[in-house]
Order: sequence, then C-alpha cells, then structure tokens
Amino acid sequence: MRIREILQTIEQLAPLPLQEDFDNSGLQVGDPNREATGVLLCIDVTENVVEEALSLGCNLIVSHHPLMFRALKSLTGKNYIERSLMKAVKYDLTVYAAHTNLDNATGGVNFKLAEMLELQQVRILSPQKNALLKLVTFVPGSHAEQVRAALFNAGAGGIGNYDSCSYNLHGEGSFRAMDNAHPFVGEKGKLHFEPEVRIETVVPKHKQNDVLRALLAVHPYEEPAFDFYPLTNKWTQFGSGVVGVLPEPMSEQEFLYLLKDLFRLPSIRHSAFSGREIRDVALCGGAGAFLIGEAIAYGADAFITGEAKYNDFYDVEDKMLLAVVGHHESEICTKKIFFDVISKKFPTFVVHLSAFDTNPVKYL
Repeated sequence: MRIREILQTIEQLAPLPLQEDFDNSGLQVGDPNREATGVLLCIDVTENVVEEALSLGCNLIVSHHPLMFRALKSLTGKNYIERSLMKAVKYDLTVYAAHTNLDNATGGVNFKLAEMLELQQVRILSPQKNALLKLVTFVPGSHAEQVRAALFNAGAGGIGNYDSCSYNLHGEGSFRAMDNAHPFVGEKGKLHFEPEVRIETVVPKHKQNDVLRALLAVHPYEEPAFDFYPLTNKWTQFGSGVVGVLPEPMSEQEFLYLLKDLFRLPSIRHSAFSGREIRDVALCGGAGAFLIGEAIAYGADAFITGEAKYNDFYDVEDKMLLAVVGHHESEICTKKIFFDVISKKFPTFVVHLSAFDTNPVKYL
C-alpha cells in the first residue's frame, strides 16, 4: 500500500479545501508514492515523535497541528520545527497534517467532542459561507438519468441529510452544427431543435473540477452547455463549531465537573456562575473563542473551547457559561479520529498512537 492511499482516506473525511485560509494542512514533507510501512498518529510533531516513528518502523506521521505552520526562510536546526524536519528528510519519513479541515469536517474534531459529551441533535454552529455552486446543464432526455448519476457520484447534489438532489425542467434547445462539427443529433448546416432536460444541482466548490470532468465524460454532446453560479447559501454540512443538547440538564457546577472528568483536567477556567441550567451546549476545539458571539446568538447555555482571552470572560456577561479546557486537551480526540478512519479502511495495517505527551502547557 502506498502512503497516498492513507492520505486520500483521511481527506475523504476532511478534504483539504475545508481548511481556513491561514492554515497549512496537507503534506508537510516526504514522498506519498512510497510504500507505507506503518503510521504514527499524534497531535504535534516533535523530535521525540520523529524518533518514536523511527523506533516503531513507521515511515508516515499524521498529526493534527501542521509541523510547518508558517513559511521557513532557512533550515538550520535552530528550533524543534527545523530539527524535526531535517530528521524526517534524513530518514525518508513522510509527515502529514489535518488541522482546520478536520475541525470543519462533519465527523471531525467538534463532532467527536460532541459525541464524548453525548450531545443530541448535533449540528454546525457556524456553517461555511461562499462554498457552494449551482450547476445548470442541458441534456437530451435520453441521457438525463446517466448524466445525473455521474454528477451525483462525483459529489454533486448534497443538501443537508439528503443526496442526489436536483431540479429537472423539460424544454427545447436549438443549435446549428458548423462544417467542422460532429453533432450527436441534427445535420451540419441546419438549425436543429432538440427536446432537452435542464438539470440543476448543488456542487461544493472544491468538487467543481471533479463534477465537470464527470459531466464532460458522459454528456453525449460534442459541446455541452453548462454554467456554474456562485451561491450565498451557507453550507450547513461543514463549518466551525457545533451545537447540541445534553441528554439531561445539569447545574453549571455539575457541568464543569463533567468536563474535568472527560478531559482529565487538573483545573478548568470558566466565567462566573449565573444559576442557569445547562442544556444547550456549543463547542469548538482549539482556539474557538471567535465563535462566542455566535454561541450567544444561538442561545447556548454553555460554550466550551480550548483557548480564550481575559476579555472573553467579560464578554459573555451572564448570557452563557464559558468553559476553557485547554487547547491540547480539547483536541486529544484527533488521534482517535485518525485511528478509526485508517483502521476501518485498512484493518490489517500497522497504526500506532504516539505515547508522548506533546502538550507544551503544564500545571503545577
């Protein structure tokens, strides 16, 4: 098995185009066409993790946080990032990261956290914007079913919990084939009218090329007519943070003790108690304080994240409980996500979870 097959499996869950503009998810170093000998899963790549991969015979490291988050102007070994890179190159290791694309994915970090809390009715808190297109094409009625099937198989037609969605309108198209044409129907030099089906369907932007290739591969016309229109609809299947409902309401103190147990926290930072019951919960792993406003607007009783600034605790006032569990702690589930995805597709492949605690934050 090639390394690229493992990476493709991860990207089926968390496509790279889902990452934020500031991010650097994806292949960090190495040749994905090499044969895979084993994979080591971690949150952060450090020198210890690289050594661990070598000792286990793994030539692939999959991390949540990118080893190269910012551009490098030199490679001299002056910090752990450069030393880890140099060692990975020296020993032909491949390093890959799935960061904000995994955060924004359905079934990714935030959905796993919601699962840990046993939240019900889980949905995206802040759906992605400007991520959808409307495809319109015109097909002879005899080939409409074949074209629709190809578009759906390529990733078009998904709306919420439904797939294979399209709108179909019957009409009549006209064209005249010129001298160098090879028309599917009609004759050269003569105006032709053909009964056609106008097919409309929704396409994620990152699937546009796949869907267009599928359309051109099965459409019977030499020059198919098609249009892609940008949509302002929010894409509710992907985005930042999630919201859900606890199985039973609990007090603020009970809720915080639940978080301490789940995340194995020596302490937990939180805003002042207001005496409310906690039932509707919003959360975002990592640095998710940017969603506090949306959590309040949703009407959440509590918001869980990994990081927050001093003023964030003021900003929530008495509108909801803010619970900050630590950046690393809020993303500890990423190794389990990677493990489940890879093991399900390749049940006999060697998969290791890093034994090193790479959390740079310590508690006294």
